[in-house]
Amino acid sequence: MAGHRFLGWRSLLLSTLLTFYILSWISIVCEASKEEPKLLVLAVATEETDGFKRFMRSAKVYGINVEILGMDEEWKGGDVRLYTGGGHKVNFLKEAMKKYWENEDLIIMFVDSYDVIFMAGPQEILKKFHKTKSKVLFSAEGFCWPDASLTDSYPKVEKGKRFLNSGGFMGYAPYINEIITSSALKDEDDDQLFYTKIYLDDDLRKKWTIKLDHKAEIFQNLNGAVGDVELRFSDTDSYLHNTAYATNPLVVHGNGASKIALNSLGNYLAKSWIPKKECLSCNEDTITLETFKVKQKPHVILATFVERPTPFLTEFFERLLLLDYPKERMDLFVHLGTEYHKDDVDTFLSTHKHKYNSVTYLKLENGYKEWHARNLGLEECTKVNCDYYFAVDSHSQLTNPDTLRILIEQNRRVIAPMLVRPNRLWSNFWGSLSADGFYARSVDYVDIVKKKRNGVWNVPYINHAYLIHGSLLKDPENYPTYIHGLLDPDMAFCKNLRDKGIFMYLTNLHDFGHLINSDSFDTSHVHNELYEIYTNQLDWEHRYIHENYSKVLEPDFQVDMPCPDVYWFPVVTPIYCKHLIDEMENFGRWSDGTNSDPRLAGGYENVPTRDIHMNQVGLEQHWLYFLREYIRPVQEKIFTGYTHDPPKALMNFVVRYRPDEQPYLRPHHDSSTYTINIALNRPGIDYEGGGCRFIRYNCSVTDLRLGWTLMHPGRLTHYHEGLRVTNGTRYIMVSFVDP
Repeated sequence: MAGHRFLGWRSLLLSTLLTFYILSWISIVCEASKEEPKLLVLAVATEETDGFKRFMRSAKVYGINVEILGMDEEWKGGDVRLYTGGGHKVNFLKEAMKKYWENEDLIIMFVDSYDVIFMAGPQEILKKFHKTKSKVLFSAEGFCWPDASLTDSYPKVEKGKRFLNSGGFMGYAPYINEIITSSALKDEDDDQLFYTKIYLDDDLRKKWTIKLDHKAEIFQNLNGAVGDVELRFSDTDSYLHNTAYATNPLVVHGNGASKIALNSLGNYLAKSWIPKKECLSCNEDTITLETFKVKQKPHVILATFVERPTPFLTEFFERLLLLDYPKERMDLFVHLGTEYHKDDVDTFLSTHKHKYNSVTYLKLENGYKEWHARNLGLEECTKVNCDYYFAVDSHSQLTNPDTLRILIEQNRRVIAPMLVRPNRLWSNFWGSLSADGFYARSVDYVDIVKKKRNGVWNVPYINHAYLIHGSLLKDPENYPTYIHGLLDPDMAFCKNLRDKGIFMYLTNLHDFGHLINSDSFDTSHVHNELYEIYTNQLDWEHRYIHENYSKVLEPDFQVDMPCPDVYWFPVVTPIYCKHLIDEMENFGRWSDGTNSDPRLAGGYENVPTRDIHMNQVGLEQHWLYFLREYIRPVQEKIFTGYTHDPPKALMNFVVRYRPDEQPYLRPHHDSSTYTINIALNRPGIDYEGGGCRFIRYNCSVTDLRLGWTLMHPGRLTHYHEGLRVTNGTRYIMVSFVDP
């Protein structure tokens, strides 16, 4: 019996010890929970704006628990962008706190949603909050708003922002509840003034241990403080550093006039873009059209606007036709705002309009102003219930056939492909705005334009080419227009979108094309693009430089040599040849072929031709540039060791040979180091006979090729003559290089 009593005693002891350890463990856990209370973020949002989606994305990135108040409910707090108000936010919060006010271990953070981004997770936020030793912590700013007369009532601070901002605050749930229920507030009353009066009451401030985050340890308000912060990167994240107070804020708020700055920072924050991985958010929420059958693909309005004389409009339309998207799913909308391009537009439509599902053409004689025409384009989209509206101005050369598909798949409400003037910093977007709403260069603008940073960027201004999601045009509250005061249509369009909180995105993840420069486009010639070699060289080359020219410069390419030291290679296109002839014939003042030539110094030509000099038609400097860009590289390849940059040429002219005028040219040496002779039309078709004979070598070149140039030494060795033209008219372009 004694043994059984002993075993019972041991069991009781073990049971008691186990109970003690369990109770101790529970106590430790409870203490830990008291030391590390949970964080719950409450935020008001009555609709899913672009800013709201950005806010929620940042919360998801950092694992922050967010409860949204007021979604799909009517907002009764007024337009806080323009007036005081926002009391409705306090009343939303009052209702929500009925569930949480008794939870002493819960930390409530209340923030705006449309203009807030998280930059850290709950653990880091709570750690910094506890260091403040406050029960309630409000964010701080540099402006006493909305009642500046209360400035002197604020406690002085040695360093930091002095005034309360209600866009972000946090504290223990019971204290938050006591504050918001301390007095009644109408929906249209001002929430910031409500909290300000509580903070300025010494007794209430002490009662609830309310403090301000003067040095932006947690909350960074940007209004008036954009210059205080700089964007920094780690290997895995992006964050803000407050250089004024040497802090790294965890929640950023684009209050007041700082929305543009927040949008720019938002391109990087919350792990959106970091240098080592670049754009981490670019492929979020995208769609793919690959599996769509033709009839299932989105219905697109392609709206083209030709508002002013624009060089290379033919190529503009050609590239629109090459967009890799089924035209039966596209309606074409065209507005012509300039007489200069009437024939171009009419020709394009008469040739290709049948390819599109439908065509709407606002002719010049209809008299529509640009803003009106652009608004009508949007209305056309709503009439046909389009899925997307793709606006493209005549300045946009979309060389990427996949442009439309790429933009659709990016799945944004408004998005533009980045287009830049070649070798310039001029683009179809602005990275920032000045105080008066015009262009300002953002710190990342050059890197984006030069594609040193690639991504999808939230920007304050786009033009020339952009895609609008059809859902935006079906939303009466957010319907965009091209009217805003006296602003130009593009400025008005972007201003209206910004005011409605609609983000405009720009992508440079792909090469989409480039912009034409029409600023100095001279329309006084027969073929005005011929004169665009400086201003729009890329498009000039596309039209006028021979497709095989680049092969000539390849190291292994052997340049043809039809006669000793006479080289032959393609350089210009047939259309260049035709346009140059047209310009000369339009000018019409051919020399008389005698030795007397008042165009020359001394007035005497030793070996005269019937010709027109390039300087007579305003092409002299253009031609010298042509020599430097396209002739010099070939000359350096074939005449090894001779370099002269830039090439000089005093005699640059188009010669005309006719049987009844000047059929041939007598033997002569050219006054040049080397000469180029470009065939501008075709032997056996445009004329018969002709050619060039090099007498010393008894070698002739007669089967001249359109757009090809003969290059040969000028003095001493290459004594030559122009062979007789027996029928038709022969044209050549001659240049005596380095006389």
